[in-house]
Amino acid sequence: MSENINLNKTVYNKAQYEKTIDTSFNQLGVQTIQEQLDQQPTVEEFFALYNELFYDIPENGSTNSHEYLIQQSSEYINFNQNSAEVEALQQEISQLRIELLEAQKQIVELQTGTTL
Repeated sequence: MSENINLNKTVYNKAQYEKTIDTSFNQLGVQTIQEQLDQQPTVEEFFALYNELFYDIPENGSTNSHEYLIQQSSEYINFNQNSAEVEALQQEISQLRIELLEAQKQIVELQTGTTL
């Protein structure tokens, strides 16, 4: 019950091997740097995509949010242009609250005849 099996072995020299056998990794999904750069969106494509996804992006969050984009962009361009104006307005609001409280105290004092 024995059976003879013939095995054949093909041997290539270096020149034949490189011409016959594909040794690149193109089937593994590895891309060259140029291919990766070509797939990067242009600025126009980025903003078109941003406009499409605008309402899908969360408002707040430490990453992947409108808040994150604002913080990153503000840091990049050194955007503190409105901070002085905002601070002045906050101080004005605080002063107006103090004045409102004093006016309310005067109204109570006038209505009750007592000093607070």
